[in-house]
Amino acid sequence: MLNISMEKQVEKKDDDGKDVPSCCSQRWILAYTGFFGFVFVYALRVNFSVAIVCMVKSLNSSSSNNISDINDTSSTCSGKAAERAVFNQHAEFEWEKQIQSTLLASFFYGYIVTQIPGGYLSDRFGGRRVFGTAMAVACICTLVMPACARVSVVLVYVLRVLLGLATGVSFPSMQSMWGRWAPPLERSRLVTVSYLGTMFGSVGTFASSGYLCEYGFDNGWGSIFYITGGLACIWVVVWFILVRDTPSDHPWISDAERDYINNSIEYDNTKRNMNIPWVEIAKSPAVMACITAHVCNNWINYTLLTSLPAFMKAVLKFNIKSNGLLSAVPYLCQAVSGFGVGQMADLIRSKQLLSTTGTRRLWNTIAFIGAGAFLIGTGFVSCDQRNIAVAFLSIAVMFTGFSRAGYVVNHVDFGPKYAGVLYGITNTFATVPGMVAPIVAGALTPNDTQEEWRNVFYVCAAFCVVGIVVFGLFSSGEIQEWAKDREEIIVEKPAIDTDTNTIMMK
Repeated sequence: MLNISMEKQVEKKDDDGKDVPSCCSQRWILAYTGFFGFVFVYALRVNFSVAIVCMVKSLNSSSSNNISDINDTSSTCSGKAAERAVFNQHAEFEWEKQIQSTLLASFFYGYIVTQIPGGYLSDRFGGRRVFGTAMAVACICTLVMPACARVSVVLVYVLRVLLGLATGVSFPSMQSMWGRWAPPLERSRLVTVSYLGTMFGSVGTFASSGYLCEYGFDNGWGSIFYITGGLACIWVVVWFILVRDTPSDHPWISDAERDYINNSIEYDNTKRNMNIPWVEIAKSPAVMACITAHVCNNWINYTLLTSLPAFMKAVLKFNIKSNGLLSAVPYLCQAVSGFGVGQMADLIRSKQLLSTTGTRRLWNTIAFIGAGAFLIGTGFVSCDQRNIAVAFLSIAVMFTGFSRAGYVVNHVDFGPKYAGVLYGITNTFATVPGMVAPIVAGALTPNDTQEEWRNVFYVCAAFCVVGIVVFGLFSSGEIQEWAKDREEIIVEKPAIDTDTNTIMMK
């Protein structure tokens, strides 16, 4: 039961919230630290997608491994000979296309296993230790990748699976922490800022890896793993220094901020009595809506994350340096949209223009409509107009960023106490696309023609339609009965004034 004095509540209201730190507060420091954490989560995930382009020899390569043939007019764009060259002189491996697709998908065989356990352990013992320890393991897997790749492709499979096991806890553990740190009217902003790191991780890795392939040390591609793994190790140390599981555990948080967060959260976030209502969760339409939207969105994201460099190379004929840089552009657009939509969503809710449910459905619908339309458009743009293709891809991925204010934060809306477990459940289902999408893309593009890649984008658009319908019908932004804290006397909880975002007495 909360023990907040009447004097403290009145003081909070009289000060109009000015005594509560904002941008430099501990909850925002958690958001900033989480941002960089997800930068490295995705750097460690996608580095292989770019590195494999310059690790593997082309089946049509010459002894110099220059895989472009300027005289081959059937597979090139006129007037682009100088730009078509794809320098692959550092390639060491002769892996078939099927092996490459399976290697890209193997990450998700481990990733799917730790979603629910990661959420449960985080809700039960704290996300700080779970996330930090897992990232330490992921760093080790990344640092030893070059040496293991030169020994056996089997070791690459093993490391990719281990990397998936480790990073599989990242989203559930962060959701668990936001269930204890994020005040209701700041949730969209805090969650979207922390998860913006996923986009910047993709941007930074795609943009730099193409240059590292050609100019980096250890035959170029090896430096990709050493640099991303080494920087992630530094982040692990910073994470354990700056972050705590709950506001009450943090040694540097102000009394005002601690009381503000604890009073605004819908349950007693200092307790960890985790009797999880599994049956109610399984029956919940809100959970089903999040699962469906998550699966549909991830099919698009994982298709692009694992296959975009290959599309840039095979269809748009970009060289390896341009490939990496231009593969990053869509995710830069996604980062901008993800940040903006978090601010707009909380503004809409605070002004009571839409309910939380309406806000989540609005942004999710916009995300899927925009992504599906521009992905289909990309399939009809030839490599002679490849700048338009890059623009369409960028806009499509930008639209997916709107889902950050949709299904992504929705778990914390309707079940903040179980946010880690809930995200683990939905992300377990949503990991299946990561296992299947790269294989489907590989199967649909045996010859890497534009027509074959068009079918890949059609499949993505079909998932967009399903996501719009199911999330639009069954999602909810209201806290569910099974998620409420029955051990507390609700009348003693202070309320939040949605206009001033300050604590009010009941």
